[in-house]
Amino acid sequence: MYGRYTQDLGTFAKDEAARLRLQQEHGEGDTPQPRRPSELLEYTQGRCAPCRVCALQCQQFLISKVGEDWVFLILLGLVMALVSWAMDFAIATCLQAQKWMYGGLDTNMLLQYLAWVTYPTVLITFSAGFTQILAPQAVGSGIPEMKTILRGVVLKEYLTLKTFVAKVIGLTCALGSGMPLGKEGPFVHIASMCAALLSRFLSLFGGFYENEARNIEMLAAACAVGVGCCFAAPIGGVLFSIEVTSTFFAVRNYWRGFFAATFSAFIFRVLAVWNKDEETITALFKTRFRLDFPFDLQELPAFAVIGIASGFGGALFVYLNRKIVQFMRRQKTINRFLMKKRLLFPALVTLLISTLTFPPGFGQFMAGQLTQKDTLVTLFDNQTWSKQGLSDEFEYLGILEAWRHPRSNVFVTLVVFILMKFWMSALATTIPVPCGAFMPVFVIGAAFGRLVGESMAAWFPDGIHTNSNTYRIVPGGYAVVGAAALSGAVTHTVSTAVIVFELTGQISHILPVMIAVILANAVAQSLQPSLYDSIIRIKKLPYLPELGWGHHEKYNVRVEDIMVRDIRYVTLNCKYRDLQHVLHSTKMKSLPLVESAESMILLGSIERAQVGALLNHQLSPQRRLQALRQKMLAEDGHRLSDASIRFQISTETSSGAPTRITPRKPLKPALKRVPSGPVETPPAGTTEHTGIALKSLFCANTTAEPTEAQDMAYRKAKHVRISIVEEMDLGDRMTPAEILEWEEQQLDQLVDFSSAKIDPAPFQLVEHTSLHKTHTIFSLLGLDHAYVTSIGRLVGMVSLKELRKAIEGSLTAKGVKVRPPLASFRDSTASASEPDTTALHQLWDRHQHHAMPREAGP
Repeated sequence: MYGRYTQDLGTFAKDEAARLRLQQEHGEGDTPQPRRPSELLEYTQGRCAPCRVCALQCQQFLISKVGEDWVFLILLGLVMALVSWAMDFAIATCLQAQKWMYGGLDTNMLLQYLAWVTYPTVLITFSAGFTQILAPQAVGSGIPEMKTILRGVVLKEYLTLKTFVAKVIGLTCALGSGMPLGKEGPFVHIASMCAALLSRFLSLFGGFYENEARNIEMLAAACAVGVGCCFAAPIGGVLFSIEVTSTFFAVRNYWRGFFAATFSAFIFRVLAVWNKDEETITALFKTRFRLDFPFDLQELPAFAVIGIASGFGGALFVYLNRKIVQFMRRQKTINRFLMKKRLLFPALVTLLISTLTFPPGFGQFMAGQLTQKDTLVTLFDNQTWSKQGLSDEFEYLGILEAWRHPRSNVFVTLVVFILMKFWMSALATTIPVPCGAFMPVFVIGAAFGRLVGESMAAWFPDGIHTNSNTYRIVPGGYAVVGAAALSGAVTHTVSTAVIVFELTGQISHILPVMIAVILANAVAQSLQPSLYDSIIRIKKLPYLPELGWGHHEKYNVRVEDIMVRDIRYVTLNCKYRDLQHVLHSTKMKSLPLVESAESMILLGSIERAQVGALLNHQLSPQRRLQALRQKMLAEDGHRLSDASIRFQISTETSSGAPTRITPRKPLKPALKRVPSGPVETPPAGTTEHTGIALKSLFCANTTAEPTEAQDMAYRKAKHVRISIVEEMDLGDRMTPAEILEWEEQQLDQLVDFSSAKIDPAPFQLVEHTSLHKTHTIFSLLGLDHAYVTSIGRLVGMVSLKELRKAIEGSLTAKGVKVRPPLASFRDSTASASEPDTTALHQLWDRHQHHAMPREAGP
């Protein structure tokens, strides 16, 4: 099993302390010289020996005293800041090259169109092909997969160096093409891969970096670093990462996330100053709204309208994105064609979007020549673009010229921009390249807020009069509110409010932003799941949905209403044939072990691999040869010819170490000959046999452990070893019919569980546990299944599948029995029913007569 304590821990500690004290007293008379550690011996020679020893001691002090977490988080923040700055520099270079090509061909519009369309198509096609060849796991955002990994699910090849390279290069090319794609989600994945690779590298210097629980904590901090270095928003990054990746967050990881995210954001902005992009460390999209009177109280209804409309818009975006993916998958003809031509779909989508955003074409009505960063800078502008609907009353300067059209006003441009970018972003995020959706949604929300702000400015050209004071409306504030509301609605987060405060560098609109974000979340959560949960469902990743709004009736559902009652189990007195039937009839990774089919007392659980190992060992060729050998000895009267064997006699001193049994190779034909069928559990054995079997499972075998005196005698004893060397292959003497007959005999024997690893305490729930409490336990502990017991008896099992169906309301699967609404209140006054009370008395009387075996004290 898993080992046992042969002595009380307190008694052992006292004895060990007494032994060390006596050893120290005996050593005081000798007064030995202090000995330097072995790792310092090579540094104690030479003229610079004291310096080398001091340097080594300082190094050990830094590693042991400063703390491994600080070193790790500093390296993580530094590396991610460098990666973020380098990627931004490369993306800006690619976008500048596209502008240079477009501007250099202004004499020929056809060449301009070809350059405008070909450039992003080549970059997106290269990104899709490079990612598909090197690491397909790098496709998409990364937040849904990180949410699954942090829950305890292992995704292969997802946090490797190959995936890191594919993600960085693929994301740089995708964003450099100018498509409406984001970088926040992929940066969460990149930071997580960086943390995993750093842990693997630093494990060469210390084993503490190999701890699995510690790696999960570092991944949680890495998610915060990914958002923090992307927007230079450490506070919002930590809160956003907690909201989108964690159901329950360990507070002990709080400081790790803040420390790493703050350091990463600081280095990221310092690099911008060093590259002379900024004069000092400022916000990424700095605004200059007035602080004395940022908004009027009568404008709050307009901000609330932005929040409610953003909630509907966020739900529509998630729905549209999911329907596009489902349409591509359900159309078998299109799906087969695109599977053969993997690069055709991203190329066609890029060609379509680039054509529609061509500035001399339809792009002139939607500011098509602006990048996402330039678009946000213009939308957050302080000035009012239009008054009373006339576009010629404002002088457009610089990049603001893109929003001006001689034959239409700013309202038409903003409406066309919002509508076109909405479906373009939903379509572009389905391209199989590394990309996110946060930034496009953020820009669309800012445009919608700007539209409402410009409308308010047109309706109230002189502002809203309050006590003879006139304050003009600031449409840029509405853009900030809209950006936070729509992005919060799509991701189901409130921390987007904090992100916009850090992005703009102003907190003057904190009340309108919070009102809009909360209202947007309220509407969106009641209509659709978040974008990341929607992707989890599309990819069919293991997940557990939240008990959100509209699930109040689920508080009245119990585990007995949703559990699977018809489950396969292993009894303590079963035969190997029953194990074979279990393996054929179920795919469960863990099987419950019960006392007998009558009592159904749950003793523990055994892994499927352990059951297969027991069966393979019983039917192994080694055991078959051993049986044949014994049969031949019995037939010949223990006399074999000298030609078949020879004796090797040697006298030696034994080392006392027990001989290890080499693992047997599984016998596959034997498992395939017997057809699968229902489990036929043999009748229960006697109570004495059950007690002995339980004692052999959960208690130590005292007779198998020799005493110290016997062990010393065994070490000194000389013995004669006789080894039989066979000259012929005994396996060839058995025909297939004899092998089949021997296997049938072996399958009818009782199973010996003494060599199997059994979990004596699997997770259990009682049948009256509420669905709400079950959801909390599964989320907090990261479970994938739990056994349901009633007075210790196994009555069913509930897994993520049943729990997910119960929350989503589709309780029609096989084995799921639904109780009527409010059924839990019908017997809420009774603590236990009469059959349960009777069974409890019977079980108590039974164990009074047949006590469970317990391990004797030391």
